[in-house]
Amino acid sequence: MSLTYKGAGVDIGRAADALGRVRERIARTKRPEVIGDVGQFGGLFASPGSDMTLVATTDGVGTKLELARLLDRHEVVGADLVHHCVNDALAMGAEPLFFLDYFATSQIEPAVFSRVVGAMADACARCGTALLGGETAEMPGMYAPGTYDLAGFLVGAVARDKVLGPERVREGDTLIGIPSTGLHTNGYSLAREICARVAASQGGTLKDVLTAERSELGGHSLGDALLATHRPYLREFRSLRDAARVGAIAHLTGGGWEGNLPRALPAGLGAVIDRGAWEVPAIFRVLAELGTVPEVDQWDTWNMGIGLVVIVPESDAAAALRVVPGAVAIGRVEAASGPRRVRWAA
Repeated sequence: MSLTYKGAGVDIGRAADALGRVRERIARTKRPEVIGDVGQFGGLFASPGSDMTLVATTDGVGTKLELARLLDRHEVVGADLVHHCVNDALAMGAEPLFFLDYFATSQIEPAVFSRVVGAMADACARCGTALLGGETAEMPGMYAPGTYDLAGFLVGAVARDKVLGPERVREGDTLIGIPSTGLHTNGYSLAREICARVAASQGGTLKDVLTAERSELGGHSLGDALLATHRPYLREFRSLRDAARVGAIAHLTGGGWEGNLPRALPAGLGAVIDRGAWEVPAIFRVLAELGTVPEVDQWDTWNMGIGLVVIVPESDAAAALRVVPGAVAIGRVEAASGPRRVRWAA
């Protein structure tokens, strides 16, 4: 009996069908610099100029994908992927230019694919970012049926003399925190393990735990809170850039506070943070209580309610706070002496 590619589990027609469902939404992301159409072997984008620096970022969504699959909330992770990469680029001072995605699965389900990639396209359009292309891969045997993985790649640009980074930070600078919308796209392996243990202790399923309404969450479920979209900060970044001298930005992702804030600080400097400056959202408190998570692990895993930390001179702090609703002064840059560079104020 002869064997074909389709017989081995890969159907090229499914990919074409899936892409056809979102082609119009992708077209709406087109910028003037885009050359040609989606579907070539590579995406073409006009150079932003010799006085500009390109900034490239890449990331995934992690095991938040499993919750999105379980609760049929595929649009969330599509938007998350774009927003995460946009936030990483703006942390370097860059405006996003174009985005590419990688979608891998055992067998493409066109309806699911169109929801995920359609949400990517919509997020790109909101951020003024061209969805320049991507790759869709069917790999039977690599992924369990019904599961998929995502990766995103974004390129932005910033003037050479406007690149943000540790070299612009000075002792005494103020740290401005901008709220998160929950876990964003990090710490989900811990959150999922907590929920799985609760399910086991109650004799129920993981889905039961995720969909049950909880008074601590204002009547919402754990699933609702965990699948809140990773917030993009592009609008806030633009306002801050115009109102204050931004030195560096830390996007609080995997590794929490100690794993990310020092990346925006020069050698020899650390940060002192007043954890009383904002209220930690209920989702973090609930997870910590359900899992009996040690305090240090909470802060080294999750963002604890602050998604972006912007470092500005003390004299510019008031102006920065005025232009970003919800922003709060959370600490200052100080000399660091120990192995950990983030210190909590007494």
